[in-house]
Amino acid sequence: MLNICGCLVHTMPQMTDSVIAAIDATEGGEVHAHQDGRIVVTVEDTDEKRASDQIMDMHQIPGVLTVTLTYHHFEELDESSDDLAHPTH
Repeated sequence: MLNICGCLVHTMPQMTDSVIAAIDATEGGEVHAHQDGRIVVTVEDTDEKRASDQIMDMHQIPGVLTVTLTYHHFEELDESSDDLAHPTH
């Protein structure tokens, strides 16, 4: 299963670096860009935690003002898609 969420995280500007570090330290979370207290983040499901739970956890990071879901992609992965990526012929 593939579950990816894109979020905009708005922080107190003086806390942006520590918020970025906290998100980067989270399995499944990745920072892609930031400017003026706004951080573009993607979050994926992991074996231990769903993306939705990770997003809720981001609200608890000191310095975070808001987390807005801006993109969501969810699909069941077909096991045969691995066969296409790794042909045996």
